[in-house]
Amino acid sequence: MIKKIKQTLEQQTQSHQVNILYACESGSRAWGFASPDSDYDVRFIYAHPRDWYVSVFPGRDVIEQPINDLLDVGGWDLRKALALLYKSNGALVEWLHSPIVYTQEHDIVISLRALAARAFRPRGVCHHYLGMANKGWEAVENKEHIKLKSYFYTLRALLCAQWIVEQRTAPPVRFQEILEEYCPAGEFREAVDFLLAMKAAMNESDQVDRAEHENVLRIVDDGISGLIVGIPERIPPNPEKPDKSLFEDAFRSILRTLEEH
Repeated sequence: MIKKIKQTLEQQTQSHQVNILYACESGSRAWGFASPDSDYDVRFIYAHPRDWYVSVFPGRDVIEQPINDLLDVGGWDLRKALALLYKSNGALVEWLHSPIVYTQEHDIVISLRALAARAFRPRGVCHHYLGMANKGWEAVENKEHIKLKSYFYTLRALLCAQWIVEQRTAPPVRFQEILEEYCPAGEFREAVDFLLAMKAAMNESDQVDRAEHENVLRIVDDGISGLIVGIPERIPPNPEKPDKSLFEDAFRSILRTLEEH
């Protein structure tokens, strides 16, 4: 599958005449709780030749491919990515710290990560994760038949928000790292590990009967309910935004570097 992913990325560079600066896995495979039939969610940042940006009529700034054979591929143009980094876009910050990287221009990615850290907006990113958590919770709360995927989307998002509240930095992408930080042991951790083992053996569409696993699910439900209630009132304020010139300079510098190559 990795070979197929890299071939697909190469096809994008040829068909769209772009340089792919960074490509990674996002979603459940990057988070560490994929099901056997989970999609490969490949996300990338790309740049056009310098003259493409000097145009009366701006071109399309995304590349999207239809989902095919478990492969979901999409990318954002460099200018779009930098504008979203300035706003501390939660999804893009995750891409840049994915543990599964397919290709990268190392020095450029280092500079993008530095900009992401400089522009990090804890309040906005907290709300990003809380929105994900609330959506996932609506899909499982008090339901008789549930998808474990929704449980882990909810729990991971809440723990990411808790990390931001306490650390004021972007949370780790891997669910296991955050779990170790906040739930190293105890009844709740045992219940979560039990459900993780179940999910690893189930397909995405498979459902769990709540009555059959009532005790375990009640423990996790109580933990999730406590986080949902406790986090919003603790969200930290945002620092001042960095100077936009940092992003303008980075944009021009990256285009010059690519042109020289």
